[in-house]
Amino acid sequence: MRRFLGLPEPNHQNAHRLGRDEICTAQLFVIRIRTLSPVRENSPPRRSTQLLMMQGSLQEQAQGALQQQANQPGMAENGLVQRDKVLTLESMNPWIKKVEYAVRGPIVKRAVELEKELQKGVKKPFTEVIRANIGDAHAMGQKPITFLRQVSALCMYPELLDDPNFPEDAKQKARRLLDACGGHSVGAYSASPGIELIRQDVASFIEHRDGGIPSNPDNIFLSTGASDAIVTILKLLVSGEGRSRTGVLIPIPQYPLYSAALAELNAVQINYYLDEENCWALNVGELRRALHEARKRCHPRALCIINPGNPTGQVQSRKCIEDVIHFAWEEQLFLLADEVYQDNIYAEGSQFHSFKKVLFEMGPKYSGAVELASFHSISKCFMGECGFRGGYMEVINMDPAVQEQLTKLVSVRLCPPVTGQILLDAVVNRPQPGDPSYERFNQEKQAVLSALAEKARLTEETFRQAPGFHCNPVQGAMYAFPRIHLPPRAVKAAQAQGQAPDMFFCRQLLEETGICIVPGSGFGQKEGTYHFRMTILPPLEKLQILLQKMCQFHVKFIQEYS
Repeated sequence: MRRFLGLPEPNHQNAHRLGRDEICTAQLFVIRIRTLSPVRENSPPRRSTQLLMMQGSLQEQAQGALQQQANQPGMAENGLVQRDKVLTLESMNPWIKKVEYAVRGPIVKRAVELEKELQKGVKKPFTEVIRANIGDAHAMGQKPITFLRQVSALCMYPELLDDPNFPEDAKQKARRLLDACGGHSVGAYSASPGIELIRQDVASFIEHRDGGIPSNPDNIFLSTGASDAIVTILKLLVSGEGRSRTGVLIPIPQYPLYSAALAELNAVQINYYLDEENCWALNVGELRRALHEARKRCHPRALCIINPGNPTGQVQSRKCIEDVIHFAWEEQLFLLADEVYQDNIYAEGSQFHSFKKVLFEMGPKYSGAVELASFHSISKCFMGECGFRGGYMEVINMDPAVQEQLTKLVSVRLCPPVTGQILLDAVVNRPQPGDPSYERFNQEKQAVLSALAEKARLTEETFRQAPGFHCNPVQGAMYAFPRIHLPPRAVKAAQAQGQAPDMFFCRQLLEETGICIVPGSGFGQKEGTYHFRMTILPPLEKLQILLQKMCQFHVKFIQEYS
């Protein structure tokens, strides 16, 4: 039979390959026999009988071989070798597995599950899940600023330009923006760094903010929120292997975007700790400690500052900013200034100072040398337009050749969302006194910021008076980062379940009260201390209930584990 099929005799070296060859050849031969013409009337009977016998024998052998192969590990029913997945946990990019993002981590996933259970009628000790884990203003009930949405709506649906219900200044801005769009439509791509007109408006906004210090539109890059711009700059900075690998100093506690991006890029995260006992102040002595220790294992090249702070809510003094700039100049570090909460200032005596403004006011020695990228976003402040994904960065003293590479890098993504660019322009080119929209715009803006200031005070005072909590003043941004006391038995119970103690606390809080907050371990904290981050964005009435429930739960938690 093997000779008839044209197959060699098997031996121990070719047995596995021959098994597959036999199957394929037998399948083909059976098909050929089945397609033979019917036996002619004058054909010898013996030949017809032999052919039928051969066909039956081959069918049986082929079917038997197929079944035998199918029963072997790694084989499919059709006799073909089953292939492994091309992309597995073992074969995927190993740095991605190190990425963590606590703000949308496992505790938030559980919160979503609880919401679905409530919708299905499952009985819980609470009637709703309150998500205080993320700075999503509109999701927390904040109303959009009318003027921003009017300009966006007019650009999205230009037929509304004939509607008398829209103020004339909003229409003028919309026409101006549409003229700057390809085909007069927000559905067209823009230039990769963003629409030139909007970059000019951003530059004018920065000049006005900083008291007349010039801003060049060529140094402005619009982005998909501030996060996208931050990651883009980090991509430019990261290089090297081993001890030459790029290190970036980030504050602890930090916003998890930084640790996640550095892990993804295989850069070295260099922690410098903010001083909790001094209202989360930044101490240059701590910067020096972190830098000198890091130089033993990497090449520190950049320093990140978040001002106002996330998650800690501090606002840096001008003196502190001057010290940081001098440190960056002295140690030749690239500065990244995350300033997305610059309008969110609540504490008396606190004031926002942009890094660029202070840099230039320190004189040419610094303003001509220190490399700086500063970031802003429409997602925070009084706007809270997270879903539009709009933002910008301004680069100062960047090497022109590197800036060309930056332009190339942003062009790979074509352009930021044009709708986000449009809304950004409405923010930076806002109504002025005398404009039809000015009074309403200003009232809505101040109402949002005043409400946030009141909620910041309420949060601080509630935690300051509650036993087992320590909370610094919420000077700015939109979060509190209280320290909590956890009994040793609770710490051991958490460790027995493989959880960080503050995660253990936050999980139980969620299950018993429906309140979703983020454990401090997701942001970084000094060893032996436990915190959580919560947003102050919920409406005042709901925030009061949330704070009351949290304090009551903590008392119960302490009693249970003391």
